[in-house]
Amino acid sequence: MAAELVRGQNHPLPGNRLEIRVSAGAPVVAAVTLGDEAGRVVGDGDWLAHPGEPQLAGVEVPRQAAAEHRLAVDLGAMPPAVHRVHVLLALPGAAARPGAPADFGAVPAPRVAVTTPEGAAIAGFTITGLGAETALLAVELYRRQSAWKVRAVGQGYRGGLPALFLDQGVPDPAGSAAAVHIAVDREQARSVDLPAPAGAGSAAANPSGTGSHQADRTSGTGAAAGAQPSGAGGPVDYRHPRRRTAPATPPPAPPARPGQVPPPRDDRPAPAPPPADAPRVPVAGDAAGRSMDERLYNQVWGMFEDLSRSVAAYRSAADFAESRFEQELDRLLADPRTRGGAAAEAAREDAQGKQAALVDQARAVLDRDLAQLTAEAEAVEPALPPEFAGWENPVWHGYRVPERLPLAVRLGSLCLPEAPELRIPLLSRLPLERGLWVDSAENRRAAMETAVAVAARLLASHPVGAFAVHALDPAGSGATALAPLHSGGALVLPPPAAGAAGVSELLTRLTERVDLIQMAKRGGAAEDLPPGFDTAEQLLIVNEFPYGFDDRSVNQLRYLADEGPSAGVHLLVVADREDAAAYGPVLDPLWRSLLRLTPLPSDHLADPWVGHAWTYEPPLVPPGSRILTDVLRQLAAARPAYGA
Repeated sequence: MAAELVRGQNHPLPGNRLEIRVSAGAPVVAAVTLGDEAGRVVGDGDWLAHPGEPQLAGVEVPRQAAAEHRLAVDLGAMPPAVHRVHVLLALPGAAARPGAPADFGAVPAPRVAVTTPEGAAIAGFTITGLGAETALLAVELYRRQSAWKVRAVGQGYRGGLPALFLDQGVPDPAGSAAAVHIAVDREQARSVDLPAPAGAGSAAANPSGTGSHQADRTSGTGAAAGAQPSGAGGPVDYRHPRRRTAPATPPPAPPARPGQVPPPRDDRPAPAPPPADAPRVPVAGDAAGRSMDERLYNQVWGMFEDLSRSVAAYRSAADFAESRFEQELDRLLADPRTRGGAAAEAAREDAQGKQAALVDQARAVLDRDLAQLTAEAEAVEPALPPEFAGWENPVWHGYRVPERLPLAVRLGSLCLPEAPELRIPLLSRLPLERGLWVDSAENRRAAMETAVAVAARLLASHPVGAFAVHALDPAGSGATALAPLHSGGALVLPPPAAGAAGVSELLTRLTERVDLIQMAKRGGAAEDLPPGFDTAEQLLIVNEFPYGFDDRSVNQLRYLADEGPSAGVHLLVVADREDAAAYGPVLDPLWRSLLRLTPLPSDHLADPWVGHAWTYEPPLVPPGSRILTDVLRQLAAARPAYGA
């Protein structure tokens, strides 16, 4: 599977012969420069491939400005002095293509894909966050100890190709940039315009019936680009579907057929279109799904992904700026002429200024994304059902015991240091696929309160009789925290099992339950369980582990952690892992099978996208709130008391 890169991230290349495929929403110029270990263009020999001189040793680029390009690269043919192959993109000037966009902020985000010559994907990179830039360093292929890698760069230049070439040490950056644009002007007649919107033309506009397919392949706007079926009409918007800003311009109306009465003319002035950079108006449920709950669930995880990638892009840009700053300092120190004096100090200040400018630019893009995500969170949070909402959400005041199993339940909130005020709900699908572990190392009482809050949410999210909770409390230290679950007359939680005998009895009962259900499933007789068998999902709260547990009880817990979820038996362990160190590696499989939660905010949850350490916040009830008591009272009233 191809790697999806963010700024600054690298990926190994499996071979020497590659294709670099570029897709953009408008014609762009593709070029390549060859650099040394420091990224400066090599001093001897040819170092630039562009439409006027499309071939270098190991490189071939297209001759035209187009919305889709394929660049051929053979890393095995690179001269020994070449350590970096830079892929550049630039917008052609107005002389090359009248009506061309003024900067990359006016076009959809370009995408670069590295593939084998046969088309097998290796890595991809979508270059987001561009604005007034007219040229950019998209990706670089670089050599490390005889092996080649690709790095996602995405560095834009408002000064265009001259500024980019100046940054790469080109002797005459303005003259080299002019040569590229002159070559594009010369090749303009060979370029292919964007296809007309569907319905706007006729057979006379395309007499051979093949022009539209050629335009699709060249411009990347048809079905070949994977964005819109051929003939769907209108220009294609390649931006993220959840991050569109301005609606696409509707296609012009087709000409009237002979004998058709034209529609009445509307002389009212057309409303002014929104600015190109106008933020998308957030809407709750703006995601795919068959029901509103499913759409909200997908939207929440889409927000999580967007925040993850936006912060990753900012961090990678900051790392890249620091790396480039260190490289420039190394070059200054390597040359005795630039180690000291006023010129050296000015060079250092210039390098620091470039680093600060890159970081500031990346932070501005991140702040823009955060503002949009914050607005979306403000629209989504009030629309969440109780199962997805925090205890502080007013939706809980209208709580009613559900009649069907919901899609998911909220286990807390997640945030990142760059945006601590933006909290994304941590939603877990139901039924649970794995148990939970609340770490009691920092605060044992808070850990039990967190466990009770999670157990109450699970109870409140299930219909009557579909979920049951048990507790192991060998020494009774969790009595105060567990009190809300067995108060109010009718019991929501049966009395916790205490002492070694109580622990052994409850664990044996749940283990036998799992055995029975597993045997019934393996024998294809899941419907033939004994009469009166309780089919409800079971949650076991385990307090004070491993105190009061012998070897047999520990093995039973391991069995329930491994086999219990498939039989509807789940663990909620409250423990300090260091307390169980005496068991050595025996309990390692137990800890690995459980999702770790913390009673205090802690940055320990890693996401599958880019590996951020997210800060988890538990779903605690606000101080002084009676919402948990009110919800449990409704649950107790809706179900018979245990032992009745």
